[in-house]
Amino acid sequence: MLWVSFFLLFDVEVLFLFPWAINLRDLGLFGTIEMFVFIGILVAGLIYVYRSNILKWA
Repeated sequence: MLWVSFFLLFDVEVLFLFPWAINLRDLGLFGTIEMFVFIGILVAGLIYVYRSNILKWA
C-alpha cells in the first residue's frame, strides 16, 4: 500500500511538469527557477524517505 502512495505522489508530480515543459519559453528564468525549487523539494522528500528506511522491502 505504501508503494501505491509513492507512485501516486510522483505521478502527480509529472502532471505539474508537463505544463511547465510546454510553456518553458514563455515563463523564462522565473519559471525555470520555480520548477527547480519544486523538483528540489520533491527530491528532498524522496531522500528523507530513503534514509528513513521506509522503502525497504522486509
